[in-house]
Formats: sequence, structure tokens, C-alpha cells
Amino acid sequence: MSSTNGRERQGPRCIALVGPYLSGKTTLLEAIMFRLGAIQRQGKVSDKTSIGDAAPEARAHGMSIELNAATGSFMGETFTFIDCPGSIEFGQEARAALAGCDAAVVVCEPDDKKVPALQLILKQLDDLNIPRFIFINKIERTESRLRDVLTYLQPASATPLLLRQIPIWKDDIVRGFVDLALERAFIYRENAPSEVVDMPADILDREKEARFAMLEKLADYDDELMEQLLSDIEPPRDRVFTDLTRELAEGLITPVLFGSAENGNGILRLMKALRHEAPGVAVTAKRLGLSAGNGSANGTAALQILKTFHTAHGGKLSLSRVLSGAIADGATVYGGKGQDARVAGLFTLMGSTPQKIAKAEEGDTVALGKLDNMATGETISTAKAAAKQLATLNVAPGVYGLAISVADRKDEVKLTSAIAKLIEEDPSLSLDQNSSTHEMVLWGQGEMHLRVALEKLQGKFGVQAISRPRRIDYRETIRKSVQIRGRHKKQSGGHGQFGDIVVEIKPLARGSGFAFTDTITGGVVPKQYIPAVETGIRDWMGQGPLGFPVVDFTVNLSDGSYHDVDSSEMAFKTAARIAMSDGMPQCSPVLLEPIVAVEVHVPSEATSRVNQIVSGHRGQLLGFDGRDGWLGWDTVKAHMPESEMGSLIIELRSATSGVGTFVFKHDHMSELTGRLADQVVTNRKATLAA
Repeated sequence: MSSTNGRERQGPRCIALVGPYLSGKTTLLEAIMFRLGAIQRQGKVSDKTSIGDAAPEARAHGMSIELNAATGSFMGETFTFIDCPGSIEFGQEARAALAGCDAAVVVCEPDDKKVPALQLILKQLDDLNIPRFIFINKIERTESRLRDVLTYLQPASATPLLLRQIPIWKDDIVRGFVDLALERAFIYRENAPSEVVDMPADILDREKEARFAMLEKLADYDDELMEQLLSDIEPPRDRVFTDLTRELAEGLITPVLFGSAENGNGILRLMKALRHEAPGVAVTAKRLGLSAGNGSANGTAALQILKTFHTAHGGKLSLSRVLSGAIADGATVYGGKGQDARVAGLFTLMGSTPQKIAKAEEGDTVALGKLDNMATGETISTAKAAAKQLATLNVAPGVYGLAISVADRKDEVKLTSAIAKLIEEDPSLSLDQNSSTHEMVLWGQGEMHLRVALEKLQGKFGVQAISRPRRIDYRETIRKSVQIRGRHKKQSGGHGQFGDIVVEIKPLARGSGFAFTDTITGGVVPKQYIPAVETGIRDWMGQGPLGFPVVDFTVNLSDGSYHDVDSSEMAFKTAARIAMSDGMPQCSPVLLEPIVAVEVHVPSEATSRVNQIVSGHRGQLLGFDGRDGWLGWDTVKAHMPESEMGSLIIELRSATSGVGTFVFKHDHMSELTGRLADQVVTNRKATLAA
């Protein structure tokens, strides 16, 4: 990049806005675009006038439910901001987008209750090695000293928090700030840039102390700067900014700024920090491992798809970051499997409003039209070969599922097609075609996540889906053995039907399934009819005396008789079903419910409450330990009935300020008796009778 004003140009940059739910990210996006002159007035989320959160579902719920992108120019350089939802239920939006971003602004409030949510976000940035600033928003509402705020925020960050500003207080309200790197004081002005003022006399000592603390942290990674500090030599300002830029890019520090997005305070200072210190696309491409084979040579382009949108009239749009080269409308791109697609339109985005352009350069963040066979998280290239994938899209498994259907069966194809588009937009949704319960189950990250998905099905795709709690895949087995005869004899003119068998039904150990044997001697049941007996038993197994599939038992065919003319495979199948229908109720049938192994991840302060929640759901606690790699978090392990999992995520989020989550998998089947079993059987009989 060429140099300007003694500083190397970084090219168009892509900055993620991330942070806990309700921290003010969308308001900050609005304030930035207004300050950059990209919009004429600063809208409000509460008034539904913001450029972000323009989707009907976002406006209805007053929250971000998908990422929003907006591009503007600041001091001659282009910036695209990606506003990511703060709710953990919509966290997949950030996972995919962050890979192509140069840096992140972590928006948070001066509120210690939000620290666990902040830790979730900072851990994700650490895992992806994304440089980040922290922007403490709503500073006008705080009554806490900034030093205290940093004290409780620091445990959430694996890197040292570096205070870049200190507040100027007047009448217990933050009226301005001192920039510690510039050593200048600024006073906030309403709806206008901050004004430079003389350093207040009553703040000089605090400023010197805070600046020295900032320089000390920078000097931890700069021996020459450390020597200057030890020698009481004032370091050159250029060196301070060089260290800020380098140590940010290397992930050694997390600079902290503050302001008020709603009032437009601190916005220009944040933009100047981003302009001077945030790395550019070349650093991002290197971080991702981009090589010449990915399109960084021979005039080819490489792009990372950050998000997929399905628009009402424009079709599919793939929001992408140009990591190298340039791309024009009409170009052909190739995906990870060598599949190709022709770009049908290039657009910049201002929230939900696309603006068509002819060409995108290296560093630009643009939407590409009609890449029907390209997915979110995929690396694509104009090089005619399978594009090497630069990022892995780790999708969180679903924790909340609902059975969905349509009123008219002829609309099922339309439903599955619409859901496929939803999953393209949000890969943390998934659809399970459960062959045991004969249901389509839509899985997501929580109650609100699925509620929004169902609203999109209707509002965006015109599909009215019916949802209900999913069925649990109960089974039944037996406790006792019995010997029983099954005899089928029917005469109705011509050939009759005759089959006669004696079987022994016995229980097996849990998890054994079904076994069939025979001890026929003397040909009392001809060999050609023995497989028909097994088939008849297997046909019957799908619905036992309690109404559920039967497992963990064995049947031995020990005796029987046949007729030379009237016996047939069908007759022996029928005899087998009669034997099972008569014999199984005598074997003391018992209900089996599926038990899952669950690992619940929660802040340590909530562990005791979560243990109570798990126990209250008939869970068997197996113990808990510190969550690997997560300071201040625990992992609770337990066995729980699958039937109790439906509301677990709702209670868990309530007990952990919205940050708790879990993973689970089937472990074993366990007997269920008493009132709960009776209720399950009664409900099953009612369902079968309906």
C-alpha cells in the first residue's frame, strides 16, 4: 500500500462490531456512519430508524438477529463495519464473519454483570487471533471509576487491557476525556465532534500516572522503550504509536477506549484509532494463510464468504471480503470443491440497502449475487481450480428442537426448500428427519432463535409452519420370559391358510437389541418357513403392548406344525405376529426412556444453581470441573432423560445471564416406571387413536 502522511495505507478495512446483548453495537454502527457522513441523520434502534436491524424480525423483537454491514469513508480510507448480534443464540453470525475481518471493536457496558458474556466474545477472538479494541459504551450512565471497570473487565481478557483514555469528570458525569497517547484533553459537544481544550489542572497528576501505566504495558514488549522509561526519558510520540500498532496486530494488548454511541461521543477518536492502528487486509490474508495458489498472484482474486442472505426479490447474496486481487461483475469464481458460479451483480451494503458497483478491489467487503452453490465460510477464487479453504466454520450443535410440519402435505417440499435457505443463511440451524418418530425437527440455539426462524419462514418465504414439542423416542422391553403358541388357521374355499409355531420369548441385557434363533428338529416347521417367522416378529416389533418399538429381547422358535397344502410364508408370518401379540403382555413389559450425556458450560458463580436445575430435571450429576481453557468457568457433567431437555436451555440461560450452554449425545436407555410412565403410555395411546 502507498504511504500517506508518513503512514502506510492499509487499504479498505473490515471491522467487526461485537459485544454482549444490548451493549449498543447497532447504535454504535449508526453513530459511526453518521460521523462518516454516510447517512444524513443518526437513527435509533428504539424508533426502528437505524440502518442496522432493518429486518422485520429484528424490528419486532428490538434486537439484532443477523449481522448488518455498512461501508463509509474516513479521511480518505474505506471502512466496512460488520455489526454482529450479541445474543448467544445468534452467535453463529459472528463466527463466520470474523474470519475475514481485520480487527474487532468489542462494545461493552461498564457493568460487571456482563463480564461472562464479554468473556465468551473475547475467547472467540482469541481463538481466531483477531486484534481487538474494547469500546466501553454508555459512559454517560456510569457511576463507576474507570479504573474499577477495568479491574472487573480484565479477567475476561487473556491479553492485558491497555487504557488509552481517562475520563474528565464534572458533577459526577463524564464530560470528556484525555487521550493518553496524544496527551490532549477533549470535551464532548452535543451532536458535534469533541473540542480540544487545555489540560485541566486537577487532572494532570492522574494523566501522568495513567500514561506511565500505559507506557509500562507497551514496554513489556519493547526493551528500548523500557530503557527509556527507566531512564526517565520521554519516548517519542511516533514510537508510542508504532508500539500501539504493532502490539495490537500481534495480539499482545487490548486497547480500551470509551464513549457514548447514543450521544455520538468518542466516535471520531475510535475511528482515528482504527485508521492508524488496525491492521489491513494484507495482514488478515497472511493470518489466514493465503498463498499464491489462493489467488494472490497471476491477477486472480481470493475472497472469503462472511454471510449468505436470501433477499425477497434479488435472490441470494454472498457478503464477501476480497482478500487479494480484484473482482468484477460477471466474473467466474470457484469454490472449495472446484464448483463454479458466475457473479451476477456486485454490491456494497448500507444495512439492508444494496448499491451496485462494477468492480471490487483488494480489501473491499462486497455482496456477490447468485453464487447458488457457494456457502457461508467458504473461500472462493477466480483461479480455475478448487480453492484452498482458509477458515474452518465451526458450527455449534443445536440445543433446542421443535417438530415442524405444514397443514397441507403438498407444502412439505416448499417447507424443506425454505428451511434449506434458512440454514444457508444461518448454519447453526439444522433439520433432522427423525425416522423413529416420523418427524421433521428443526434444531437451533435457543427458544428465540427458533422463534425468529419460524417468523422468517412465514414472512420471508411465505411458508406457514406448525411447530410443537418434538416426540421422544421411547422404547419398551420385557422383564419376564414366556413360552407361547401362535396358531393361524383359516379356510375360505380353495387353499386355506395354516401356520403353527411355539416360541420362547426372553429378555436380553440392555442395549442388546433383538435376536432370533430356532431349535426346530424333525422338520415340524419346514426350513423355508423359518425366515417368515422372523420377519413376522420383526414386523410386530414396531409397536409393543405399551405402544412403542420393542428392544432387548430374544425369540427362539422351538416347535410347530404345518399343512402340506395350506401352509405358506404369509401364514407363518401371521402366526408369528399372533404369538407375539399374545405372549408379550405376559412378559411384564416396561417402558424405556432415552438418557443423554450432557456437558453444561457455565460461569463458576452459577454452578450451584445449575446443579439444582439439572437435578430438578431428574438429572444424575456426575461431577463438575473447571472448563478447559476458560478461566472462571465450569463444566457440569450429568446424565439426563431426553424428555427433560426441552426447557433446559431456557432455564440455563435464565440462571447464567444468557451465556450458559451445553452439548449432549445419546448415552443409554433406562427403565421408566410409575406415574411418569403411565402418563407417557396414556399419551401414546391417545396419539395412536387420533
